Amino acid sequence: MEGLLDLGRQDMDPSRRSVLGVGLFSVALTIPHWPDVIGRMEAAHKGHVRRIGMADVRAVAAMTERISDLDDQFGGRTARPMAAAFLVNTAAPYLRAEAPDGVRKAMMGAVSDLCYLTGYMAVDEGLHGLAQRYYLKALELAGAAEDHLTFCTTLRGMSVQAVDLGHGAEAMRLADAAAAASPQAGPRMRAFLAGQQAHAAAQTGARGAALTYLKEAEVAMEKAESQSKAFGSYDPSSLLYHASQVRFELGDVAGSIAAMRESDKVRQSVYRRARVRHRCTLAERQLDLGHLEAACATWNLALEDYPSLQSGRADERIEVMHSRIKPYLKNPVARDLFERARGVTPVGLLPR
Repeated sequence: MEGLLDLGRQDMDPSRRSVLGVGLFSVALTIPHWPDVIGRMEAAHKGHVRRIGMADVRAVAAMTERISDLDDQFGGRTARPMAAAFLVNTAAPYLRAEAPDGVRKAMMGAVSDLCYLTGYMAVDEGLHGLAQRYYLKALELAGAAEDHLTFCTTLRGMSVQAVDLGHGAEAMRLADAAAAASPQAGPRMRAFLAGQQAHAAAQTGARGAALTYLKEAEVAMEKAESQSKAFGSYDPSSLLYHASQVRFELGDVAGSIAAMRESDKVRQSVYRRARVRHRCTLAERQLDLGHLEAACATWNLALEDYPSLQSGRADERIEVMHSRIKPYLKNPVARDLFERARGVTPVGLLPR
C-alpha cells in the first residue's frame, strides 16, 4: 500500500495538515456514536493499530459519506484536503493491519470508495492527472476486494471525466466497460450507467445509440423510482441532466434547455455545486438562442449559491459567464448581473 500512501502524501498541502487534528475530526464528531471511534482513528495515525474489524470498515465508510456530503455542498477545494489526510493517516494504515479475510476485503472496498471520491474531487479542481491516479488506485483496490459496485462506479467516473474534456471515444469505451463490469445491475444502477453511455454516444455523433441508451436509462429510472426513493444516488434530476446533454450534443439546444430546467426543478437542495454549474450551463444555452434576459435571470440564481463554493468547475462556469455577458452591458439587466457578479467573483477570475 506504499503507492497509496505516496499518492495521498503528494496530494496533501503541508500547510493544511492541521486539518487532521481539527477539521477532520470535527467532522467525525458530528456523526452519531463516533466519539468512541476517534481514539481508534488516532491510534491508526500513530501506527498503534494491529488488528481491525468491521467497526473500522464502517468508520471509513461513514467518513467517506460525510466528506462526500461536504463536497456536494461546498466543493472539492473544501473537502479534498480532509479526504487526503484521512487516507494517509487512517485508511491506508488500516490496510496494513491484521484482519480476517472478510474484514480485509471489506476494508479494501471501503478505501477504494474513498479513493474514487478523492479522484472525483480532484476533477472538480481541474487536477485531471491526479484524479486519474486516484481512479486507478480505486480500481485496483475494488478489484482486489471483488467490489463490483465501486469498480464500475469508478469506470463510469473516468468516462464522465473524459466526456467533460471532450474525449468522446474514450468516454464511450469507459462507459461501456462500466456497464460490462456490472451485468447484474439493478434498475437505478442501470439508469446510472446507461445515462452516461447516452452522453458519451451523443458526443461521438452516434445519434441512434445515444437515444437508445437514453430510453433505456429512462425506463430503468421509472422502475427504480417505483421501488424506492434512494437519497443520495442517481435520481431523476441526474437523468434529466443527461437528457439535456444528449440533446445538446445532437444539436437540439431548445430541447436541452427544457430538460435542464426540469432537472433544476427536481434537484435536491443538498447538491449546491451541481445547482451552480448546471444553472450556468442552462444560462449559456439560453443566451445561445438569444434569450438574454432569461439567461441573466438564470445566472442570477447561480450567483445565490456560488459564494459558498470552493469548486474549480463552478469557477470555470462563472468565468464563462463574465465573458459571455460582457458584450451586452448596454442592456440594464445584463449590466446589473455583471455588477453583482463582480462583487462575488474572486479577483483572479475577473476579466482583465
